[in-house]
Amino acid sequence: MDYKYIEQLLERYWACETSVEEEQILRAFFRQKEVPAHLLPYKSLFAYEDAAADLHLGEDFDERILAQVERPSVKARRLPMRRRMMPLFKAAAVVAVMLSLGTVAQHSFDRSRQTDYNYDAYQDTYTDPQSAYGTVSEALQIVSESFQKSQVHDSDSVADTAPKQAVQ
Repeated sequence: MDYKYIEQLLERYWACETSVEEEQILRAFFRQKEVPAHLLPYKSLFAYEDAAADLHLGEDFDERILAQVERPSVKARRLPMRRRMMPLFKAAAVVAVMLSLGTVAQHSFDRSRQTDYNYDAYQDTYTDPQSAYGTVSEALQIVSESFQKSQVHDSDSVADTAPKQAVQ
């Protein structure tokens, strides 16, 4: 059998030049059980179009869609403030670490600010050791008196807060 007409229709079909009647002829041809081997690759295309035309919605389609639409709403969980703020805490920690590292790096690389402690360049304030000893003794005496006064005031405040026993 000569299939030149079918081949011409296929060429026109791929060029989008066929009419509806010619496409129906192609569909009818490829519905046959016996199709030549060189035209078999096209059979699945036209069989697919027939199968797609037969598809329709089932009887339970409306029920399934309505069941999906009427699903109970899911309530949102309440997150505590601590949990909501956790990303901010993490960001603040990262910023603090970065600032600390920057400060350390700045001080370690900036050698011009470092002072050279040359103890030989220091001069004594007092030339007489006895007068230096007297000045240091006076300063330590003042500090000692201040500590003693603070201890007396602290013990008074503790005594004021202690519960008093009732006198009978």
